Amino acid sequence: MTRFVVDCGVVLHLASEGSEVPAEHKLLAPTLLRSQTLSALHEAVHRGEMPPDVARERLARIRALPIRLLGDAVLLRRARDLAEQLGWAETYDAEYVALTQLQADAFVTLDTELARRVEGIVPTATIAALQTA
Repeated sequence: MTRFVVDCGVVLHLASEGSEVPAEHKLLAPTLLRSQTLSALHEAVHRGEMPPDVARERLARIRALPIRLLGDAVLLRRARDLAEQLGWAETYDAEYVALTQLQADAFVTLDTELARRVEGIVPTATIAALQTA
C-alpha cells in the first residue's frame, strides 16, 4: 500500500478526467482540501470557464473519491513550523507537506513550482504513479 497526499490541483484533475485510483493506494489530504476544491470550481464558473452543472458534477466526483481528510492539532502545528522554517507567509501548502511528513509516502502535486520548493523536504510522485497499481 502506498499512501499519497494529494493537493487541490490533483483532485481537480482526477475529477475532470473521471480517473480512478487503484485500491491499493490510500489518498490523504488536509481538511482545507474541501474549501480549496469548492472555491476553485466556483471561481471557474464565475469566470465563465465552466458551466455550473459541470462544476456540480466534478464536486460530486471529488466527494466520491476515497480521500482521508486530516486536520488535527499535530498537523497544524507541524504546518505552522514548516511555513516558518521555509519562510512561507501562508500555511496552505505547508499543510500538505506536513501531512506528507507525518503520514504518507509521497506528495502528488501538478504545481511544478511547489514540487520544486519541497524538493529534499518530502518525496514527490507524479499523477501517473498515483494512477498505476
